[in-house]
Amino acid sequence: MTGQKSDPGEIARPLLEYVGGAANVRDAAHCMTRLRLRLADRGAVRHEELTGHPAVLGVVEDGDSYQIVLGPGVVNRVAAEFDDLLREKSGPAGVKGALRRIANVFVPLIPALIGCGIVAGIAGVLVNLRIAPGLTPALLAVAGGFMALIAVFVGWNTAKEFGGTPVLGGAVAAVVVFPGVERVEVFGERLHPGQGGVLGALAAALVATYVERWVRGRVPAALDVLVTPAVTVLVAGLVTLYGLMYVAGEAAAAIGTAANRLLEYGGAGAGFLLGGLFLPLVMLGLHQALIPIHATLIEQQGATVLLPMLAMAGAGQVGAAMAVYARLPRNPAIRTTVRSALPAGLLGVGEPLIYGVSLPLGRPFVTACVGGAFGGGFVGLFSMLGDRFGATAIGPSGWALFPLLKGDQGLAAAAAVYAGGLLTGYAAGFAATYWFGFTRSMLDEHGTAEAAA
Repeated sequence: MTGQKSDPGEIARPLLEYVGGAANVRDAAHCMTRLRLRLADRGAVRHEELTGHPAVLGVVEDGDSYQIVLGPGVVNRVAAEFDDLLREKSGPAGVKGALRRIANVFVPLIPALIGCGIVAGIAGVLVNLRIAPGLTPALLAVAGGFMALIAVFVGWNTAKEFGGTPVLGGAVAAVVVFPGVERVEVFGERLHPGQGGVLGALAAALVATYVERWVRGRVPAALDVLVTPAVTVLVAGLVTLYGLMYVAGEAAAAIGTAANRLLEYGGAGAGFLLGGLFLPLVMLGLHQALIPIHATLIEQQGATVLLPMLAMAGAGQVGAAMAVYARLPRNPAIRTTVRSALPAGLLGVGEPLIYGVSLPLGRPFVTACVGGAFGGGFVGLFSMLGDRFGATAIGPSGWALFPLLKGDQGLAAAAAVYAGGLLTGYAAGFAATYWFGFTRSMLDEHGTAEAAA
């Protein structure tokens, strides 16, 4: 075996070049013998050079999958190097990069969270109305199955995102929800299934990924297929049981306690700050740090009480956009942008209004934050007064969040408070932008009726 063929890095680098570079690779995975790629453009592949590489045993094109046959043992090492190269090409590491990778773990789970949340909401309505009692248990089973096993999905995605084997990440994370953990005693207390939740699953899969990569770099290729999975599951599983589940459980409990006390003692102020600061967080990409917190609260309490307050930022943005439309009657370009982006904004998709309207103008972005602050304060005030509610899934906001609301006083009360918050955000965002969102020079620059007068 040549040196080129035995060094995974020296195999991965030319293979990436031969398939058209990182920009041409949409997704990379591997099985026992093949590196499986989804490519943006098959025509960019340098097929003859690829098949001529001494480490390549063959190429299989199956549907949208482009499979490079490397053989057992070798493919695991090359895939790990290939993933590292893809991450290097995606940009430098840092806080935003780390948050983006954490978001990549949870974002693929959002469709299931939404679907199960809506089904759970339907079941709740049926219970309250005492309709179809025989159907309710079935709906609750459909809605609850995913949440009972969400740790496995988090583990799978974590390993995939950080360069490990997804099924090993899922296998180790499954320890967190396995009923048999209640027979294990740690620090004088027995563990309970689900202890640590998604945080524990995330940590378990990270440990599994680093153990896997460490072992794979030290065992002969011929033994890799047997030794690496066994050592990964054993070591990471024991670390999870005797450390991570306890620590993550304490962290999850602290998050729940902090959220409850935040609303109980400072709901209005907390809502004001959260609603007012969320748009800048979105603009900077730092809102991704909240995704694991939302997921923890949903898993632990059935709903995230933070999302309705954060969603008020979108309401402030909608109100600001309406004011921009009113203040610039002679600017067809901006008014057209507002008209086209407003429906999405009402449904909670605020990026078109942020990047197309308020942020380019400057001051309306600040006044939109003011509107979000007042809307968040409204929701937080009612939470502080005892009408606490949250969202059973993350992702939607605006009007799209109504089907996912769940509150202590029932769906109707939660919907009423949430609607009041939206109206407050719209009104405050409009008023702040209309009266304080434009300077005379801005009005002159954008050709309004006031400037012509």
